[in-house]
Amino acid sequence: MTTKTLCEDPWHLKGKYMAHRRLGVGPTSSPAEMFGEALRFARERAGYTQGELGKLLHIDRTVVTRFESGRRSMDREVVERLDDLLAMGGMLVRLWERVDWQADIESPDWYEMYTELEAEALAIRVLQFNRINGLLQCEEYVRAMMGTGNARNNPKLAAERVDSRLKRQGRFLVADGPMLMVVLDESAIRTVIGGPGVMRRQMEHLLAVTERSNILIEVAPFGRPLVTTPSTSVVLLSMPDGKEWVYSESLYRGRFSDAPSVVGESRQDFDLARTGVLPPEDSRALIAEAMEEYRFAERRSQDGHLVQEQLQRGRRARVHRGGPWLPVRRRPGA
Repeated sequence: MTTKTLCEDPWHLKGKYMAHRRLGVGPTSSPAEMFGEALRFARERAGYTQGELGKLLHIDRTVVTRFESGRRSMDREVVERLDDLLAMGGMLVRLWERVDWQADIESPDWYEMYTELEAEALAIRVLQFNRINGLLQCEEYVRAMMGTGNARNNPKLAAERVDSRLKRQGRFLVADGPMLMVVLDESAIRTVIGGPGVMRRQMEHLLAVTERSNILIEVAPFGRPLVTTPSTSVVLLSMPDGKEWVYSESLYRGRFSDAPSVVGESRQDFDLARTGVLPPEDSRALIAEAMEEYRFAERRSQDGHLVQEQLQRGRRARVHRGGPWLPVRRRPGA
């Protein structure tokens, strides 16, 4: 038995963990959160800190924190190990089996969980609609994206979000970076974000990153043969431990799953979507064509602004030289 020695009264830590519960946990209808609270109870009853338990499991303390908050699922082997370490007699395993982890891992900090997985992934495959994937966005595009919503009137928040997204890209833009394979629906290329100048710069960026050996972009063009694909963008993340995660995003939140059936279905969807894509060189040609179209639109916009400004200057000059027209009363017989 590896648990710490407890006194005869198993409630000797009652004051400690009950105070923590009152401060940190309120009523919930989430089975995942209820399991996490049971895990916290068992850990504190056994006398472990989160850091100590993390060392025994060979994981970081922050991962234990996520387990206890119900924001991260666990493999059965990890739950069985915890149940043994904390002398729960199989109770944790039984509780874990009752949680629908695929449906219940859905919390306000989904973005944080995704970035944690992304930062560890050995390979990422993306099926992307309507906008450029965050790992492929140039700075101008990111700024245009972040200049909306809550960040519109908060320059500091917008700047923090821009900096965070650009930093996420860094590990993919170095030698021997992780594999990034993106099936980009043409709608992502044609949806204008920030105006033609921003889109022209974004197309240039896509062409630049595809020169890297670890980044592959394949465009699924309009008019391709009809294939059944998900209605939202999907990300497949291959982790160092051999596990795969599926991440999909709705308007307000993200959803994760590592269930083999869900991962297998998503992998099949990704492979099916690739049957209608252009080869890499043809994909680059389509992106280059879009870039020139945006460049032309950008120049027309600039020329239009110049013409409008010249007209306004001419009108101002005429008003300044002639002054306002006033009626003149003529004298009789003049």
